[in-house]
Amino acid sequence: MHRLLRDMLFGLTDAHVILEPVSGQLMHPEALSAFDQLRRDARDAGFEPKVVSGFRGFERQRIIWNAKASGQRPVLDNAGRPVDLTRMSPDDIVFAILRWSALPGASRHHWGTDFDIIDAAAVGEDYQVQLTPDEVADEGVFGPFHCWLDERIAAGESRGLFRPYAEDRGGVAPERWHLSYAPRARELQDLLSEQALVDLILDCAPDQQVALSECICARMPEIYARFIAVPESAYPTNITRL
Repeated sequence: MHRLLRDMLFGLTDAHVILEPVSGQLMHPEALSAFDQLRRDARDAGFEPKVVSGFRGFERQRIIWNAKASGQRPVLDNAGRPVDLTRMSPDDIVFAILRWSALPGASRHHWGTDFDIIDAAAVGEDYQVQLTPDEVADEGVFGPFHCWLDERIAAGESRGLFRPYAEDRGGVAPERWHLSYAPRARELQDLLSEQALVDLILDCAPDQQVALSECICARMPEIYARFIAVPESAYPTNITRL
């Protein structure tokens, strides 16, 4: 694999992303083009989609991961409640973190094709976005926008964008706020492999280690199947680039 492509895949560079001027987030150019078109559609319906999290590099994801593994950030159970790490085995901690946070090197945010959105028209400028299930539930503050988006996705009118975590498949918790630009994301996902991720984690410099790496590498087949690989059935059919 070409070095630049490898670095792009694992979030080791930001050479493949550009600035989305409204939010200040970085996005893959094709994903940004798709989002701009979807935003125009949404504005006609009275919504104002805003990206609140776009590209996120390996190091940022590693910091998040390690903070959770060490208890500096809360690790949540399926109901969104903090768990007591002192009562859990290393394997259990790994899988609990993966429920809500991606493994460094395996986050779709590394690609810039994936991003989290809100409806800025539904809240004030001082609103503190949480990205929780309550916010995006049908009756939640962003519910009307996501119901509208559901209809667009179902009708094949979402500009190539879809929800990779629309349902609970026993891995990543459902994230209604997470959109992905299917054509490019599908190609990049095909480049990921269990062994490549193991090699990446094992090759980290001493001051850039991923916490619980031994457990991660030992359980990589299950981690890959449950938390990394989005099945073909989740992608929209007949996807083409803009």
